Amino acid sequence: MTLGLVGILVSLVLLITLAYRGVTIVVAAPISALVAMVFSGAPILANYTEIFMPALANFIGQYFPMFLTGAIFGKLMTMAGYATDIARVVTRWLGPNRALLATVLTTALLTYGGISVFVVVFVMFPLARELFRAADIPRRLIPGAIAHGMLTFTMTALPGSPQVQNIIPGQAFQTNTFAAPGVGILGGTVIFILGMLWLEHRKRQLAARGEHFTDPTALELRNGAGADMGAGAAEMSVGDGSSPGSSAGQTRTSHGPGAAVAHTTDSTSPAPTGTPGMLTPPNHVFPFIPVLLVFALNFGCTMLLFPAMDWGHLQEDKYGGIGLDDRTGAWAVLCALAGAIVVILLMNVRHLRWILRGITDGARNALLPIFNTASEVGYGAVVASLAAFMVIRDGIFGVSENALVASALSTSTISGVTGSASGGMTIALNALGEELRDLAVDQGISLEAMHRITAMASGGLDSMPHNGAVITLIIVCGMTHRESYKDVGVVSLVIPVLVTAALIPVVLAVGSF
Repeated sequence: MTLGLVGILVSLVLLITLAYRGVTIVVAAPISALVAMVFSGAPILANYTEIFMPALANFIGQYFPMFLTGAIFGKLMTMAGYATDIARVVTRWLGPNRALLATVLTTALLTYGGISVFVVVFVMFPLARELFRAADIPRRLIPGAIAHGMLTFTMTALPGSPQVQNIIPGQAFQTNTFAAPGVGILGGTVIFILGMLWLEHRKRQLAARGEHFTDPTALELRNGAGADMGAGAAEMSVGDGSSPGSSAGQTRTSHGPGAAVAHTTDSTSPAPTGTPGMLTPPNHVFPFIPVLLVFALNFGCTMLLFPAMDWGHLQEDKYGGIGLDDRTGAWAVLCALAGAIVVILLMNVRHLRWILRGITDGARNALLPIFNTASEVGYGAVVASLAAFMVIRDGIFGVSENALVASALSTSTISGVTGSASGGMTIALNALGEELRDLAVDQGISLEAMHRITAMASGGLDSMPHNGAVITLIIVCGMTHRESYKDVGVVSLVIPVLVTAALIPVVLAVGSF
């Protein structure tokens, strides 16, 4: 048993190391699972074909439609010029003097509006760079500002978020994406305020040290470049992964779409008008329509349309004998994103032939993120099947037998180890979800509260330095972990963990709201 525990720990260290070094999780996860199996003396081939692969396939089967529609939606929003125009409108409203707030709110709007967190960074970085230049804010704060908008309150806390991290708990607890709205709004608001206070504090601190936007970054100094390079290193890393201090492997093999997304702004198929690779919206109202539609359709399907329909056929054996509650969250987001995609196509009917190419590119962009996450789920399934995992399970419940605490602890811990909120949450809920749900019912804890706290817990320790989205974010912004991870870590790891921990006793005291 001791050797098995050592094997699990060694496999976790290996997974973190490989991910941080830029090895694709599609490869790193099965290798790490192999190490755990060898130490435990488990049959390798049987575990790989009968445990690892079915878990991987099941995750893809459940969530590929959301990854696919989300990636296509993000690509079309970019090609139509809507994402960029939204960013410009919001920043124009707030002005360059509020560059930090404008960057955070614009990123949050795009994320909450349905654009995947793996895509938003490529839209936001060029705009954030110009805002920071105008306000003379050091570039090292750009990753922190973008991370605060896309990896925190909009990803897991705010009710109705179409991000997959807000969908996964619904499958385990039979809830929807609007579960525990009061808890989510309260938690999201506190996270937002604390994050902004930190970023503003850092801006003043760096200004007192005499730092300016034009100061060269570590990558530029390492390359012997001048400060006037701006984001040259970042642009190289997006294009070909050749920036100093990074590698093509890092850019292409992170949890994000990597090279696929990196090429979303190329000009190999120039748009009929406007910026190469994208259209120019006819006015500033058009870009907001698809984003608002995602929320409206998601809310309408969840609260009005689906409950009013007859779903008796779901009880048939060929549909698995499920109920509407098992699928409401996933189906509502799928319908919302699909509807928004159709609307974008109709709004650009004059350029339909050109913009339809975005569907193919978006589909490509969906593949790497879902296979990365699914591979982590396969790894987790193998570890959970080992006898030594029972010691870990007992340790989690040994800390607290309260369902809410156990769910948050297990999800947060595994998300931190895997460097993935969605992967860690899926692993935790696959291993413990049924037991946690039954325990919550026995203890009188709302399943909606279980959904919200579990989702928020996944979005804390997942932002460790080896997180794929964090690596991609820092590389795209032309920074190093040493320069920018401190701020990314505070806003997307420390603050969400503290706020989630503080919410648990509140929910236990007053119930879900």
